[in-house]
Amino acid sequence: MMEIVVILFGYLLTCVCADGLADVVLSCTLVEEGVGLGGMGGGAHFTRTPATLVLRDVPVASDESLETLTPFIPPSIPDSDAILLEVKVSSPEIPNAHVLLHADCNEQETLVVEKDHSTLIQNQLGLPLSQSGTLLTEVIFLVYSHVKSVSAPLRGDVVLNCGFKQQEIPLAQEVAVEWRLQHRGQGWKVLELKTRLDEAEGSTVVHEQRRGSSMDAQVVREGNASVTLTKLKVLDEGSYICTVSIGLFHAQQVIQLQVNQPPHVSLSEEKLVLKTESPQTLSCHCANYYPLDAQMEWLSLSPADTEPTVLPDQGSLSSHRQHGDGTYSLSSHLSVPSTVSPGTEITCRVSHPALDAPLSVSLVVESPEQGSYWWILGFLIITLLFFYQVMR
Repeated sequence: MMEIVVILFGYLLTCVCADGLADVVLSCTLVEEGVGLGGMGGGAHFTRTPATLVLRDVPVASDESLETLTPFIPPSIPDSDAILLEVKVSSPEIPNAHVLLHADCNEQETLVVEKDHSTLIQNQLGLPLSQSGTLLTEVIFLVYSHVKSVSAPLRGDVVLNCGFKQQEIPLAQEVAVEWRLQHRGQGWKVLELKTRLDEAEGSTVVHEQRRGSSMDAQVVREGNASVTLTKLKVLDEGSYICTVSIGLFHAQQVIQLQVNQPPHVSLSEEKLVLKTESPQTLSCHCANYYPLDAQMEWLSLSPADTEPTVLPDQGSLSSHRQHGDGTYSLSSHLSVPSTVSPGTEITCRVSHPALDAPLSVSLVVESPEQGSYWWILGFLIITLLFFYQVMR
């Protein structure tokens, strides 16, 4: 048997057949591995040839009209130069294959293995073709993930989904799962687990490189290669590569992990009492957030208005400050003039990816206390009398 990697690069055509089943036609690139220094990842030479992949018998939901799907018509005369791969989604079942009915497939990968069905030969590959000119194939091993991108809170826990399927007859007795993290041009191993499918005692070996990462050998034997990460840090963010190997077969999936931390927002003052002689500075502090892109704005709602308005003068921003845990802080300083009407509500509003909605903190500008004028006047009178007595 010959191993073929098919890379899907975006063209999708859905075809209909009877009994609530459809065929999905994907425009692909056939990647053939040549002679090199280490197989799939070790510097081997690859050739790429345009190809077509037909996924047979994809289930169609009962609420979807078959009239919207175009029938797939194979070539009337088989072309021995064309590469037309054909596979049923049930060999073994391809998880969530129905999403391909209306999907946009960009750079996804699947692994197929051919088997003999006729005497017509495809010229480039030297493989037998069916009567309709397709290479009848069968999925014998695949690695998949239900979620390709995950967001999780800082210092929280997350499960990165990865699974695998194979034919009913095991290809080998040992399965190896490796999780690696790639971020900003660097990569390192997170966790590696090896176990035997026959559950032999003492056969499980685990190498934990990242503290707080774990996998369950029992669920791995059942086709679940997911990893759990606890007490997330900013450094845990990046692209996680799940690689599953069984015998001569191996494949991988990439899951993106985004760590986030919503900001804590506060004002420098609990209340603001107007002063007639000079403006006052009001500061809004946005603290301990991640990632970096936080936006701050000032709004004003006077007693005569019904809706707040964005202040034309947005004050000044401090520079971002990064803390030891990787989070950031930022402050905005607003000059509040003495001409502001008493009763005006001033709001600092912060937007951040970790927030479902902008976060706001407000205060109401208060009038000067009337009694304070008499106190000041009395203090001045007493002071003058004191100096008058001393000068005498």
